[in-house]
Amino acid sequence: MAASSLNLKFNNHARSNSLPSKPHPIILQCNEYLAKLGTYDAISSSSFLRQKLSFLQDLHDCIEKLVQLPLTQEALVQQHQEKWVDDFLDGSLRLLDACTATKDALLHTKECTRELQSVIRRRRGGEEALTVEVKKFLTSRKVVRKAIFKALEKFKGGANKSNLSTNNKDYHQNMTFVGLLKDSEVVTFSIFESLLNFFSGSAQAKRSSWTLVSKLMHSNKRVGAEENEFAKVDAALQLFAFNMATKSNDINDLQKKLEILGSCMQDLEEGLESLFRRLIKIRVALLNILNH
Repeated sequence: MAASSLNLKFNNHARSNSLPSKPHPIILQCNEYLAKLGTYDAISSSSFLRQKLSFLQDLHDCIEKLVQLPLTQEALVQQHQEKWVDDFLDGSLRLLDACTATKDALLHTKECTRELQSVIRRRRGGEEALTVEVKKFLTSRKVVRKAIFKALEKFKGGANKSNLSTNNKDYHQNMTFVGLLKDSEVVTFSIFESLLNFFSGSAQAKRSSWTLVSKLMHSNKRVGAEENEFAKVDAALQLFAFNMATKSNDINDLQKKLEILGSCMQDLEEGLESLFRRLIKIRVALLNILNH
């Protein structure tokens, strides 16, 4: 059976095994969140990423409700669409793996940041001891970046793009259940990729940390708002570790940057944890359909 036969529509006059004849309100909600997630694609600031995570959580809330609709479950079970359910389960597992990899990258940097903040607060061993800890942090960041790039390679081809387009004026009328879940999978992978690039410190124009270091060395101006918090900390630590600035004046500035980074990571971590729980709920709902 073609995917279009699973078009989610309402029929107010009679129930049948096919899914309803007018767009369900949940479908319209999903489309709204997909449209919101498609905006500002070139922007990867922490505020926009937090906003995207919030929209993504709302999207997957809608998808969970959609999967749990009796008409959805009846259509998938009675029309023997186990293959679709299997495909959705495979997709949900890929998304859970991607979410876990994204959380791991964030948590590793968060732990290292806390250790460095503790060393700075204690101020034991003077600048020399602090320099050693800073270099350890930079080494750990290299490990994180390596893991991030490995994860990004794994993500390639993780979700097959749907042929449906949000630019189509009939998009809401023609959206199918299959197409909606595939579009949601694609956009979720895209957000994970944006987050991982952001965590690596290379989300904006993929500049190397040394480019930012050079910018800091030759300018008395503050780093522009377009630089992400991870890139700012990486650059400041490079300056500190390799004697490119007056350390006594840099420690307080470094503390501030680490505090800002810590707050940023906390917000993103909470968003990822919340999203992970929603992905689990959707997977459970799909498993219930398969085991019906």
